Amino acid sequence: MLFALLQYLIPQHALSRLIGKLAQSCNLTVKSLFISYFAKQYQIKLDDYEADAFDEFESFNAFFTRAIKPEARPIDNDPSALVSPADGVVSELGPINQQMILQAKGVTYSVDTLLGQLPEAVGFYGGQFCTIYLSPSDYHRVHMPFTARATRSRYVPGSLFSVNQSSAEHIPKLFARNERLVCLFDLDYADKSHKVAVVLVGAMIVAGIESVLGNNAPSKKIQDMNHDKQFDKGDELGRFYLGSTAIVLLPPTLPANFLSELSPGSTVRMGQKIAELINATNPTDSTTDQAAT
Repeated sequence: MLFALLQYLIPQHALSRLIGKLAQSCNLTVKSLFISYFAKQYQIKLDDYEADAFDEFESFNAFFTRAIKPEARPIDNDPSALVSPADGVVSELGPINQQMILQAKGVTYSVDTLLGQLPEAVGFYGGQFCTIYLSPSDYHRVHMPFTARATRSRYVPGSLFSVNQSSAEHIPKLFARNERLVCLFDLDYADKSHKVAVVLVGAMIVAGIESVLGNNAPSKKIQDMNHDKQFDKGDELGRFYLGSTAIVLLPPTLPANFLSELSPGSTVRMGQKIAELINATNPTDSTTDQAAT
């Protein structure tokens, strides 16, 4: 609770900019100190990554967003499988209650606010969601949880509160007030097109959200971009500079059963199946299927 309160007093953006400049530095002493301390603090090894040694990275940011070996994160390519977009911990998952998403026990926020008041938000009312928290020690690239075509993105400036579990429990509308990048896609499944979304949420000390769509943070204004770009499941969508959160949203027309073994606190890896898409013949089927989750 105290940590959550202190975050209101900290100059979030100024602190993040300062850390961001240091993290971008290619100075040998600066980047070596940052990398060696971080690797020791979080017990990071490079077994799963393309780099063989810490001194191969030109900056701390390059180390933090290090590329992983493809074989280290196999993608479940079953067309009905929804996969985790990132390595991390499931913060919350389940049904969207009308337009409200569960942030933590007793704390909710609206789809409309999360998506920066995009008109497409109404299409997710009554759908489902999965929120995945990426800790500082995790692999920090975000990948596609499904095969789909990007149609629109909106960068929304905001606060930079921490997004750990303590903050989620004590800071109202956390994910809908932090800086974020909303990515909308058209997903074809069961002979229908469905609007789906992945939201990349920034956090304290995060020096930027970088996306292959080009709509990158930070900015002081809302930025909108239209797209017509096809992604395969597992393709890279973006990356974070330090810990953050990725949220997947599904509409009620695309019901899914989340795996029974998943619950808040479950550890997941990018490419791992987290839900089974249901071949619903009409939107009314989603009510029954959703209740089963």
